[in-house]
Amino acid sequence: MARTAVFAVLLLSLAVIQLPLTIRIAETIGATADDPNSPSSLVRLIFIHHSTGENWLVDDNGGLGLALGDNNYYVSDTNYGWGPDSIGDNTDMGQWWLWFRSHESSSYLAGLYAEEGQYSEYSRMESSPGGENEIVMFKSCFPNSALMGDPDEAVPSIDDNPLRGEFSGSEYHTVANAKGIYLDILEYFRTRPDKLFIVVTAPPLSDPAQSSNARAFNEWLVNEWLNGYPYRNVFVFDFYNVLTTDGGNPDENDLSSEVGNLHRWWGNAIQHKTDGDNDANPNVLEYPSEDDHPSRAGNLKATAEFLPLLNMAYNRWKGEAVPSSTVATTETQATQTIIQETVETSAPESEVETTEPTEPPPEGGGFQLQTAAALTILVVVILVFSLAFLAHRRRRRPRSDLPSPTIASSPSRAAGVLCCLRIEHTWR
Repeated sequence: MARTAVFAVLLLSLAVIQLPLTIRIAETIGATADDPNSPSSLVRLIFIHHSTGENWLVDDNGGLGLALGDNNYYVSDTNYGWGPDSIGDNTDMGQWWLWFRSHESSSYLAGLYAEEGQYSEYSRMESSPGGENEIVMFKSCFPNSALMGDPDEAVPSIDDNPLRGEFSGSEYHTVANAKGIYLDILEYFRTRPDKLFIVVTAPPLSDPAQSSNARAFNEWLVNEWLNGYPYRNVFVFDFYNVLTTDGGNPDENDLSSEVGNLHRWWGNAIQHKTDGDNDANPNVLEYPSEDDHPSRAGNLKATAEFLPLLNMAYNRWKGEAVPSSTVATTETQATQTIIQETVETSAPESEVETTEPTEPPPEGGGFQLQTAAALTILVVVILVFSLAFLAHRRRRRPRSDLPSPTIASSPSRAAGVLCCLRIEHTWR
């Protein structure tokens, strides 16, 4: 039995050494992957935006409206002049507080959830599926990237936040105050798990003066804002980051590249890459047009990277998939949108080349420690019990090096043999 115990300890040590492999196996067996495929039925979505969003939506620019329709979303939108009190005029960061947290917000949101009209020119399906808009997508315009202040400054309470209801040109348009606004509107999102809120970060400016503040704020939105938030009804798409690297000029994007700044579904996982620009100004717009409205190539990159992430966020919210840090085994089947890397400014639209992105092999993911540890302990316990059982059987087995006893016919000889058997049993 002592030898069995020693062997069990050795097995346990080996199991601990092999724990990472066991964890990977547990991940593969037990985790459900995120799903980047489009919804199986028509879903109503509304987009709150101004001019940058309009350019992104229209067919001959970013093509977002077409791509959303191809992925089973019925799209409506707002723009300047929309809604009660013309709330559609107000899409700066401080003004999201008006939409979601002010005394008038219930009126604004009732109209928003019911809206099925178009305030921009883009193709969509002819008939609405009915009901309310399930998805609310909203974005501020590029002036909002001129954030002032210290990015590490303490965030004020909402009652003391002077950015509430203010526009981006306000002296209060700081990183800390913007964080406070988003933390407060998250409290409204918490009350509406029946809606999916898609936050689109504001596009970058060409001016590098406050670009590092814009980068810090958007990194916070993507990586920290939702820490501890218990629901799956909020997702952030980093439109800002996508537009900070190009394919060599503003009319050529880096959509299918393995380098660059990206936010996409890649290698069967979400890839948010922010260190792909090695020039002197890594945080500025690299798709300018006549001004800081992103060019068509930038908008097309954003469309192609956004759609699988939107599908994933929708499926995660609906409970068809659970958040997972493991590598997914599902191949994306989302309807392919127009993916364009090069825009020939002198060529007709029909002659522009399109390129499909090539995905690299899947990358490794994280581990589910509790599941793996449980499997490891179970294997060790089974091995220990198996060894104990074998040792027990071995003790009961007759020894092969002793002659088999023959019972004598006479009583005296039989008694002697039995005595010998007792002695032999005692020594064994």
